[in-house]
Amino acid sequence: MARVVVDVMLKPEILDPQGQAVQRALPRLGFSGITDVRQGKRFELEVEGPVDAAALARIREMAETFLANTVIEDFDVRVQS
Repeated sequence: MARVVVDVMLKPEILDPQGQAVQRALPRLGFSGITDVRQGKRFELEVEGPVDAAALARIREMAETFLANTVIEDFDVRVQS
């Protein structure tokens, strides 16, 4: 069984209020030197059978239509070794 990871992040031009809140809190907690934080989502999919080109195409379709809002989010699909 293989694992495929789908990372979903807001597009760079989209405001990330959760990331900004984390970034503002870090200095108060003693973590300095962080200039920007972007928050996203990570999906780990256990895939039955081989992860071939057809399986990756289906997972990309799933990410584009269900896991990510492609108007405001980008996504990346990769096989985890």
